[in-house]
Amino acid sequence: MTSTDSPLPTLWRTCRVIANRKRLQIFGCLVRQPDQTVSAIARRLQLPLPVASQYLRALEARRLLTARRVGCRVYYRVSASEAPPAIQPLVSALRRAFQRSPNPVESIFKLATAFTHPRRVAIYQALERGARTTEELQASLRMSRLAAVRHLAKLQARKFAKARDDAYVAVAAQGEVARALSRLAGA
Repeated sequence: MTSTDSPLPTLWRTCRVIANRKRLQIFGCLVRQPDQTVSAIARRLQLPLPVASQYLRALEARRLLTARRVGCRVYYRVSASEAPPAIQPLVSALRRAFQRSPNPVESIFKLATAFTHPRRVAIYQALERGARTTEELQASLRMSRLAAVRHLAKLQARKFAKARDDAYVAVAAQGEVARALSRLAGA
């Protein structure tokens, strides 16, 4: 994996992009009907044109969508082989979630919010290496107790971590999207 393919510095940014219900609806529209223009997406989801354009560009910037310009129109589709190798499993998992479920937006939104902060990614990585107490995480990641507790609570609520005895451990992710996110977070 080259440095440009590495998901670590950008996983939390990618999660911030997909932790948005309207952007997830856009992604779902493009799974069901690829090659749509900004105006078609805006009309379909009843979004102002500038908002639809901004959301599509955000998804494209994270390499979840690809754009193809034809004249003055831009057509968007879900990335397939164009996505970097590190992100392909996530794109595939998201695509399958939309193909198999009529409305997976809430579940994907909730999972993505687990990793919308770089400290939660770092905590998850530490927990994957073994059980850690709050104090150990605090010391090793240089954060306040309050911040450590808050981030751990978010990971627990999203079922990526759990308390065991006096420590926390990473939990085996349930579901394809959760597994793709945990693999990227643990990389």
